[in-house]
Amino acid sequence: MNNPLLQTFDTAPFSEIKPEHFLPAIKNGISLAKKEIDNIVSNSEKATFSNTVEALDYTGELLDRVTSAFFNLNSAETNEEIQKIAQEASPLLSEFSNDIALNQELFKRIETVYLQKEELNLNAEQNTLLDKKYKSFSRNGANLAENQKKELREIDKELSKLGLNFGENILAETNSFEMLLTNESDLDGLPDGAKEAAKAMAEAKQKKGWLITLDYPSYVPFITYAKNRELRKKLAMSFGSKGFHNNDYDNQSIVLKIANLRHQRANLLGYTSHAHYVLEERMAETPDKVFSFLNEILKKAKPAAKREFTQLESFAKELDGIDQLQKWDAAYYSEKLKQKLFDLDDEKLKPYFKLENVIGGVFTVASKLFGLQFKETNKVDKYHEEVKTYEVSDLDDNFVAIFYADFHPRPGKRNGAWMTSYKSQMKKSDKNIRPHVSIVCNFTKPTPSKPSLLTFNEVTTLFHEFGHALHGMLANTTYSGLSGTSVYWDFVELPSQVLENWCYEKEALELFAKHYETGEVIPMELVKKIKESATFMEGMSTMRQLSFGLLDMSWHSQDPSTINNVKEHEKKVFAETSLFPDVAQNCMSTAFSHIFQGGYSAGYYSYKWAEVLDADAFEYFKENGIFNKDIADKFKENVLSKGGTENPMILYKRFRGQEPKPEALLKRAGLIK
Repeated sequence: MNNPLLQTFDTAPFSEIKPEHFLPAIKNGISLAKKEIDNIVSNSEKATFSNTVEALDYTGELLDRVTSAFFNLNSAETNEEIQKIAQEASPLLSEFSNDIALNQELFKRIETVYLQKEELNLNAEQNTLLDKKYKSFSRNGANLAENQKKELREIDKELSKLGLNFGENILAETNSFEMLLTNESDLDGLPDGAKEAAKAMAEAKQKKGWLITLDYPSYVPFITYAKNRELRKKLAMSFGSKGFHNNDYDNQSIVLKIANLRHQRANLLGYTSHAHYVLEERMAETPDKVFSFLNEILKKAKPAAKREFTQLESFAKELDGIDQLQKWDAAYYSEKLKQKLFDLDDEKLKPYFKLENVIGGVFTVASKLFGLQFKETNKVDKYHEEVKTYEVSDLDDNFVAIFYADFHPRPGKRNGAWMTSYKSQMKKSDKNIRPHVSIVCNFTKPTPSKPSLLTFNEVTTLFHEFGHALHGMLANTTYSGLSGTSVYWDFVELPSQVLENWCYEKEALELFAKHYETGEVIPMELVKKIKESATFMEGMSTMRQLSFGLLDMSWHSQDPSTINNVKEHEKKVFAETSLFPDVAQNCMSTAFSHIFQGGYSAGYYSYKWAEVLDADAFEYFKENGIFNKDIADKFKENVLSKGGTENPMILYKRFRGQEPKPEALLKRAGLIK
């Protein structure tokens, strides 16, 4: 077969790839990587750092490139055929990864090098790579007996399938819900742009009226602005019950199976729980530290959250006679209260946040801080016409990276926003191989009369994902296994979350927040209101984040075999953090993709953990000027370019000169004075 994935290529040849090319290319990539590993194992020379550890990091390049293209398509532009291939490919990849982790001969060579590391005079990056490679064996069953290795393989194969099923069920449930409104009064309160988008969506499906779906750009405006409480309830109930309908797309048994298999796997490897296993390789280190961290913030946030909830409830009662505030009222009355207190709402802000201007803004911020320039190009192949592609270079025109950006929802695209990479950065044969990085979002689409105008929340999302992209693009390490975002999971959110801070600063907003019709720069009073309202309902928002972190830990830090009812388990966990009455028909776990499909199991706390880092880091910028070149250089040099080459706390202290202090976060959130 003339398979484009098996030809030599630089950027992924998307327009030439057909779904049937993937499986042969994945099998070929596995076969090639196995040969490369056989060459390491059969090397008659004594095991050294370069012929074993370094050689292992350079294996599987083709496989990495093929699978990164494939799995991004499965998230951003999937169909039944691709999903079917994913079901076939995942167990193969899981099996292959076990073939490496359980390869006794390979482990012996790695161990030989590891045991003499004190005499090897390795630099910091080489030391980290050696540690990482050794642990990838010792932590994944290299020391197990044969029958246990077999059991581990079976568990891993099953887990990879279950994760895919979980995600497919959520996508199917999201796509199958439609709320068609034929009476215009049902849209009362909705901004014109949201109405227009709903009408365009109905027309695209040959329907008369206005179509509301569970995709964020449709769901969020309706739940925030629609006056019709019953329709908000209908929408929120559908959103909150994904994977919880006792139908073909039900995720309850999948959640229980995943939690139990992860626990069995951890026990097999000698760990008390999945969380103990995961956290060994995190800044947090242990479940106890995570619980203590989450509970400390909970203690500070809870009084504020209760005050805010009482305030919101009184406001809803006064405005509309609502006796009991429900989950589908939260966004609606929060928005109304925000308008009353700050005279600020997203509709006032959106005209200043035309998508193209915000993209230009984030590029300008990256240029001022890190000396980058972005040039849109049509020479790079893409998987969908909506994807934008850029060549990134430094101010001396040296090539830095290829950057892809995919901004709007489509039926084959999962909800949310994420960053991914198509080609890792590394140094090989005296060449610095530069990365290809992508961000995927789900922002409001342009309509016939309006361009894509972002809510302020979407603006911060774009900056967030772009922060991840900078971590990938500015990578400058020797080994791809330590490059870019290949860092401890509770450190990976620092670059993304710190960049969000620029969205709140006058100096940055003036660069790009310009009215899409008049070109007028965002008025100072609006900037002031954005700043003032930044901590609005922060207590409730913090409680919500903490509840997700605690739910994640409840599934992964104990033996889940006694849990037989997903909903009941969840209710118990939420008892400490819930403000609203429980909705019996809704379940969070069955749609908690971060922990049951993404890589955040026993790691959701890391969003809050990274907020401590980012608040502390941004305080450093604020003290010296938000575009201070020296501080930006220190951040680029010690954080963005270094990837996972050293322990993150060492890197952070090198940048900041001290360990991070939680006070910066609590102060920024308005939870302490």
